[in-house]
Amino acid sequence: MSAQAKKHVKSQSTYAFDNTATNVSASQMRNALNALVDTVKDPEAQAKFENEMDSFFALFRRYLTDKASGTTLDWDKIKSPSESEVVLYDSLKSETADNLSKLAVLKLNGGLGTSMGCVGPKSVIEVRDGNTFLDLSVRQIEHLNRKYDSDVPLLLMNSFNTDADTAKIIKKYQGHRIRVRTFNQSRFPRIFKDSLLPVPESFDDELDGWYPPGHGDLYEALISSGELDSLLAQGREILFVSNGDNLGATVDTKILDHMIETGAEYLMELTDKTRADVKGGTLINYDGQVRLLEIAQVPKEHVEDFKSIKKFKYFNTNNLWINLKAVKKLVESNSIQAEIIPNQKSISKGNSEFNVLQLETAVGAAIRHFEGAHGVVVPRARFLPVKTCSDLLLVKSDLFHLEHGALKLDPARYGFANPLIKLGSHFKKVSGFLSRIAHIPKIVELDHLTITGNVTLGRNVTLKGTVIIVCNDGDKIDIPNGSVLENVVVTGNLTILEH
Repeated sequence: MSAQAKKHVKSQSTYAFDNTATNVSASQMRNALNALVDTVKDPEAQAKFENEMDSFFALFRRYLTDKASGTTLDWDKIKSPSESEVVLYDSLKSETADNLSKLAVLKLNGGLGTSMGCVGPKSVIEVRDGNTFLDLSVRQIEHLNRKYDSDVPLLLMNSFNTDADTAKIIKKYQGHRIRVRTFNQSRFPRIFKDSLLPVPESFDDELDGWYPPGHGDLYEALISSGELDSLLAQGREILFVSNGDNLGATVDTKILDHMIETGAEYLMELTDKTRADVKGGTLINYDGQVRLLEIAQVPKEHVEDFKSIKKFKYFNTNNLWINLKAVKKLVESNSIQAEIIPNQKSISKGNSEFNVLQLETAVGAAIRHFEGAHGVVVPRARFLPVKTCSDLLLVKSDLFHLEHGALKLDPARYGFANPLIKLGSHFKKVSGFLSRIAHIPKIVELDHLTITGNVTLGRNVTLKGTVIIVCNDGDKIDIPNGSVLENVVVTGNLTILEH
């Protein structure tokens, strides 16, 4: 037998083994999910839960298939998008308010503030002048509705982690010129990494066994909650989606008008990539189709190529404009097959630690299923996320001023990148950040700031150029009131005394 024939036989036997293993895992999962559904006694709740488990099973089957066949793309087929697939914001026509009656706004509100040391939904962290993320979103849309005599609604897609707290919080917006509605994304079971079986044994099992499956669940959740049909009945055709912590994601009627004029079913806002964004997803043309390329899909030998600012100039802000009729058509025909992101976690069950998987999807990955989908390269000001306390320092600073709930950049910074801020572990939690930087420094002329160790800033501190403050373990550095630090490195153990 030739070497080629032997290779073919081997590949056939490997496929057969993978296919058998996939079928066994799928069968075991189906049985386990049926047993989970049987733990719900109320018929209405059981029917809803059964639909969720069916959706999870479909995701699980795709995961098994992807695992067997691999998910990396053929690098040689990856092309830069054409001029029609990525357009520049400045090329869009002048904006009008003519299409606001067709718009609804959605904020992804499923995340907790645990990474920043806060309890409850991340959207209720105070970010500016006593306002939370949610307050600012409400103020922006309320201003829009007053200015144009419109009635744009705000939707919040919650998770089971944030739903109860959010329901209490939004009561304070009653009487405002804005309609705030909430719905929940799915609650899926985590699975043990080794056995690929569900962690929870019943519907009421501890919450550690469940997870919200990423913002790619948006499409199904919109339909299963009834919100999509409700929006269509109101004449709403376009949904502007963004992360709840992106303070730059305001309604832009110029982009809305462009979407309606071009008939595109999907627009993704892109912005210039910097060295801080090298892992962000980017738009590509793959086999003649617009797709979102994430770093997890890149062959290992091409990861550095993916991170190149020259090769891939733009990245995805996750500000998305989506046609609701197209969503309904695609979901009902089961046509949205977004790439699966296996997210590994460690949980405690009893006295033991277990490695588990969460099967997640990203909302932007569905772009390839929509007609006329393309990217719009927007100004960096539309991407202002707050993921860390380093970001929090930026948005609290004099670099911005608040105008009708939107952060506006100081004119002195026009044309310049925002300062690069890196705060160490002492500043990871909001409580630690506020105890050490109780008064936000002036940073309009700052380019780069690094602070590590037990450092405290006083009142009216001004930072310019590149400022690096490194405090040794066990030591302390106090920067006194009124200090001006410009292009300096402060290290060691130092308490600067006032004169």
